[in-house]
Amino acid sequence: MSFASHIFIFYFLPIILLCYHLIPRKSHLLRKAFLLIASYAFYAWLNPLFVILLVFTTIFNYTLSRFIAGSKSNSMRLSLMVICVVENLGLLSFFKYAIFFQKNLNSMLKPFGAVTFPVLKIVLPVGISFFTFKILSYIIDVYRGNLPGCSFLDFACYVAFFPQLLSGPIQRYGTIDAKSDRVPAFAEQLEARIDCLSTFSYGVALFILGFSKKILLANVVGKVADAVFAAEAPGALDTWFGVVAYTFQLYFDFSAYSEMAIGLGSMLGFDCPRNFNAPYLADSITDFWKRWHISLSSWFRDYLYIPLGGNRKGVTRSYLNLIVVFLLCGLWHGANWTFIIWGIYHGIFLVFERLLERKTIYSSLPKPIQICITFFFITIGWVFFRAANITDAFRLLTVMFTASPPQGGSILLSAVLYTPTHLVTMALCVILIFQPVQAIDWVKTISWSKVIILIILFFLSVATMFTQTYNPFLYFQF
Repeated sequence: MSFASHIFIFYFLPIILLCYHLIPRKSHLLRKAFLLIASYAFYAWLNPLFVILLVFTTIFNYTLSRFIAGSKSNSMRLSLMVICVVENLGLLSFFKYAIFFQKNLNSMLKPFGAVTFPVLKIVLPVGISFFTFKILSYIIDVYRGNLPGCSFLDFACYVAFFPQLLSGPIQRYGTIDAKSDRVPAFAEQLEARIDCLSTFSYGVALFILGFSKKILLANVVGKVADAVFAAEAPGALDTWFGVVAYTFQLYFDFSAYSEMAIGLGSMLGFDCPRNFNAPYLADSITDFWKRWHISLSSWFRDYLYIPLGGNRKGVTRSYLNLIVVFLLCGLWHGANWTFIIWGIYHGIFLVFERLLERKTIYSSLPKPIQICITFFFITIGWVFFRAANITDAFRLLTVMFTASPPQGGSILLSAVLYTPTHLVTMALCVILIFQPVQAIDWVKTISWSKVIILIILFFLSVATMFTQTYNPFLYFQF
């Protein structure tokens, strides 16, 4: 069930909100139970078997977390933590990477005439990458002694919380350091949710803005991107247009989901973490990763980069740590060599920026120039992120940088790409991505003029939604 579907907006969401807020505020246990049932129902709508997997991993990890929290033996606590990590990564690897590894193994065996293995048919549970990382953060924090543990109901609500279940944000269960950049702990909010008109209206406004970004922007430019990436021989101009369209699509699609999730959380009295902060205004790749998918980058920082040694074990080791982290970040996004190359691409840029951090040539450039240079290299990276395979990625990059003339069929492709709707939407995207005031900030204060704008956007988006068949959120595949 997509947030941007009529079933969710006109049926599921109103029923859940009405029932939830009819439960007395002091009935914490009843509210938690209802929230858990609603989350499982939401997930079951996609596939009832997904719920079985979710319940199993919840029970398994909660049980072992209680033993970790209660054990006084460091070796026992470490062993149990390792078992949990292996179980979580094992499930993730089976569902997400088994086919990838199997295909690559067959490719290596085939030239030698060896017996190849039939490719498995595995359905990827939507959101498994996200709830796996939520569970891992909880288990590791309990092992480190940063969390005392919690009730099963609290843990189950945390794992299955439907606004965050499919594509994040990856919220931590507890706040480890009050001085850090983390939002209030989920644990605290389970007991002390903010139920008031201002937070509810903020959530509604943010949900509408996210919904509008998805329907009116992401879906429209997505058609441009799909046409170019599916074309056999697009010209250089068409390719650049399609790649930039995908750069816009990915941001507006994923940030739209995050804003809708944060808005839903706010309607239920939860403060969810911010996931984007004007990423295309970044003046370096390092700055980009402080603004893009913030909950994921902070997860890798706290649970992988720092444990690997971070910056504490010498310059060379810190560079190696960065490459490893971003290689795994790429692999987290998908089982394809293109994602691995994309991750290494970003890792190399981060190392390069650290090598040159004391140089003044780049830093002396005007800020707008730095932003444009960063945007250029980020856009190039998205080619690997979007391409079906490495061959297609390099084919498109070759076209982009050799000014290849249009080939057969390019006239038809141009007719699809350069429609008034697409051109206006692309221009609007250019304006919006370079605005420092983001949607999440714009709705913090509500005025009558903003209410009118939101109402118009909502009805326009609903009307457009019923005319579109192109509606999936991109990050559902991850």
